[in-house]
Amino acid sequence: MENWIERNRKYTLIDAGSQFSIDFAGMKFTPADLDELAPKFERAAREMGRIEAGEIKNPDEHRKVTHFTDRRDYAKSALFRSVEEFAEKVRTGKITGETGKKFDAVVVNGIGGSALGPQLMQFAINGPYWNEKSDAQRDGYLKLYFLDNTDSAEFADLLEVMDPETTLHLVISKSGGTQETKNNMIAMENFYAEKKLSFARHAAAITMKGSELDRHAAESKFLAVFEMAESIGGRTSETSIVGHLPAALTGVNFAKFLDGACRMDVWTRTADPLANPAMMLAAMWYIAGKGRGDRNMVIVPYSDRLILLSRYMQQLVMESLGKALDLDGREVHQGINVFGNKGGTDAHAFIQQLNDGRDDFFATFIEVLKDAKKLPITSDTTMGGYLHGFLEGLSAALLGKGRQIITIRIPELTEAELGMLIALYERAVAIYAEFININAFHQPGVQAYKLAAKGILALREQLMARLRELGGAKGTAGEIAALAGCPDKAVEVGGLLDKAAANCPHVKREFCPKAKEWFYTID
Repeated sequence: MENWIERNRKYTLIDAGSQFSIDFAGMKFTPADLDELAPKFERAAREMGRIEAGEIKNPDEHRKVTHFTDRRDYAKSALFRSVEEFAEKVRTGKITGETGKKFDAVVVNGIGGSALGPQLMQFAINGPYWNEKSDAQRDGYLKLYFLDNTDSAEFADLLEVMDPETTLHLVISKSGGTQETKNNMIAMENFYAEKKLSFARHAAAITMKGSELDRHAAESKFLAVFEMAESIGGRTSETSIVGHLPAALTGVNFAKFLDGACRMDVWTRTADPLANPAMMLAAMWYIAGKGRGDRNMVIVPYSDRLILLSRYMQQLVMESLGKALDLDGREVHQGINVFGNKGGTDAHAFIQQLNDGRDDFFATFIEVLKDAKKLPITSDTTMGGYLHGFLEGLSAALLGKGRQIITIRIPELTEAELGMLIALYERAVAIYAEFININAFHQPGVQAYKLAAKGILALREQLMARLRELGGAKGTAGEIAALAGCPDKAVEVGGLLDKAAANCPHVKREFCPKAKEWFYTID
């Protein structure tokens, strides 16, 4: 058996220039396990080369996949300069809203990667209390809020703190027809109209050229429209215009972020898979989960500012790898579940489960070595020293129980290190997809739920139209479904009537204890 010190030396990969390191010694694998993966390593290297050569690598949608290569040249592009110029004009008050007041805040209206990436960037770099700072403390850069769901509560909460005259609205939708984003835009347009203000004079958009949103923005005369490439998916869009504009408006150095991502791209093109952190990361996932995703991925950053990293990784990993069919059309039901918290808070949350519960996971710890502030606790120990001690203690406890861990260390948390982290996982996901022969770049499951939701909305229209024709109705959900001509949809009709009873004065319900179900009255 390998000596623990020697195993750490052998399986810790380090980029000396950036001081980024990743340690795989705590995972259960042998040199023979890695040798068996040689054909998969070879395939992944070949297919990553095809991606970066511009070949079609999303066959289901017949699209190229360009997030790895586009970011290499993006900082030198005219689009990059136009974003920086727009953000600077907003910061200095050269671009204002309709009433001439300087913009003080920006609302990012997007869902999935259009929101998760900017949220992670904002929290990691500017911190959780950025919006509480004064304009002077922010150097004129904007507060940042998000609309990332079609939940009226989120919209109502925003209105409580939003000044419509000094708020810029950034609508992000690649297709231009994403319903959640569209709903929020329509609701905000109505709100501005009620205030006798022009929403368009306070709005910018990021979308594909010629999309529904692109046409709407042009017709309405938005302040600016920025083009998003069709070949970049939402969950891999943070190093593109999608991540850039929110970052530029809030003073984040996006060029440094790109530098970090590109530095990781160079490292993860290394020919030797055992010296390539993305190849090794994908190999660990594959070996631990027996190529079937049999183990959950737990992401635990020992940094409060990286608390959103696990949410970001959930979309990147689960949407990319959770697939029913492989590239040959065979039913495989692949994927890896992702969970996460932050250390050492996690020790009082779910570490009990990891330490003593089911051995069905592997944990990835991420440590930021430089303390944000030196805070002495004793003559010999700082607050940051305690956090490091908690990490090492938890690592030892888990390893002592035979649990598996990966440890990533970065010198400090800046734009460059965040870029390296994101680029590492993007490439590891793409490589793992080649290991298991699936398309990582489409999302048929997401499309399926959208189609199902449209069916429910169509049923609602049918139900309400029929009830208007009948001049009102009374009865259980089953009885009303029968009246509406859809008796086989009683469960769905019940859900629609429950929602209506809570929001519409013309629909009431009363629980019948004898029948143990709701009785509805529709005026």
